[in-house]
Formats: sequence, structure tokens, C-alpha cells
Amino acid sequence: MSRHIIAILRGVTPADAPAITEALIEAGITRIEVPLNSPEPLVSIKAMAQEFGARAMIGAGTVLSVADVVRVNEAGGQMIVSPDCNPEVIKASKAAGLMSYPGVMTPTECFTALRAGADGLKIFPGSLVGPAGLQAMNAVLPPATDVYAVGGVGPDNFAAWRAAGARGFGIGTGLYRPGYSVAQVREAAAMMVAAYDATLNG
Repeated sequence: MSRHIIAILRGVTPADAPAITEALIEAGITRIEVPLNSPEPLVSIKAMAQEFGARAMIGAGTVLSVADVVRVNEAGGQMIVSPDCNPEVIKASKAAGLMSYPGVMTPTECFTALRAGADGLKIFPGSLVGPAGLQAMNAVLPPATDVYAVGGVGPDNFAAWRAAGARGFGIGTGLYRPGYSVAQVREAAAMMVAAYDATLNG
């Protein structure tokens, strides 16, 4: 089962990235990004992609330029996640064969992203848009749109977001903070997966 959870490993180091990635995959989270404002992010992405690329979608977050897309692609990344809606970044991602998840907050940004070829939308900051905001936008978005809520999202509000039309979630500090042990990540991931699965069965 491929769960629509993107683990955001902001601050992870190349030394810790492979073991943290393995713990996430074992718990059932197979979409993992390393934000580009982390220490040596491309080194981490390359190591993660080489070891786990067949079992997980490894990519980069906080991608702001076409040059970043090129570097992530060269490192073996498969997914580009951004905090903003930049059509040039989206088009470059798709031209390189990568999945594209730009950050959006308004209907205009949503449609701009989809017209540029985005595979899905990252509603960010989710805490500001809220489930009610997404529900209003979802009334006009194409029915098959892959919407991820990111920022202020967790087990306590998974059900509300899903009822509003979110298909998945991006989770940062709820899964990983710099200094977390593999055991801490494994425990947090197991809890997150259980909460996510409960919304599917509820």
C-alpha cells in the first residue's frame, strides 16, 4: 500500500538520512523529501535514492529554481516539492521526468500549477487555509486532483482534512526533528501511519 504521506526530513544530515529513510519505509511511509535548506541535502538525496529508490519515492523539498531541479535530478531524486507555485520549476520537473508538487494557497495558484503540469498540489500553509478553505476550493478543482495538506497537519485533524478533499499529507516535525533517533522516527511513523489508515477505514 502506497500511503499519501510525504515525510519532510528538514535538517537531516547525510550521516543519518539512510537509517531514517529505512525506518520510515519499514513503518509504511514511502514518499520522502529532504528540503534543500538541510545540511548537504543533495548528498543525502543521492544516498537515499541509490539505496531505497526502488522502494520509495525520494525527492527534494524547498525547491525554488530550475537549477535546483537539475541538481536534484542529477542526484537521483524522483520528486520536487516547493513552498510556492513557480510554473518554470513545475515545467522543468516534468521535462526531467520528476513528480511535481508545488505549494499553493489560492484558487489562482492551484489552477496555475495544474496548467503548468503539476502532479499534485501542496496546500501550504495548511494551518492558514484550513479544511474549510480547501473544501471551498475543492468545489472547483478537477475531481482527480491530488491534494496534500502541509503545515499544521497531524493525526488530530487528518479526518477533517480528508473530509474537505485532501488526499494526502506532508508531515515534518511530527515525524522528524534534527537529533531524533531512528527509534523515535520509527515510533512517530508508526503512529502517523495508524492515524492515516484509520481515516481510510472510518
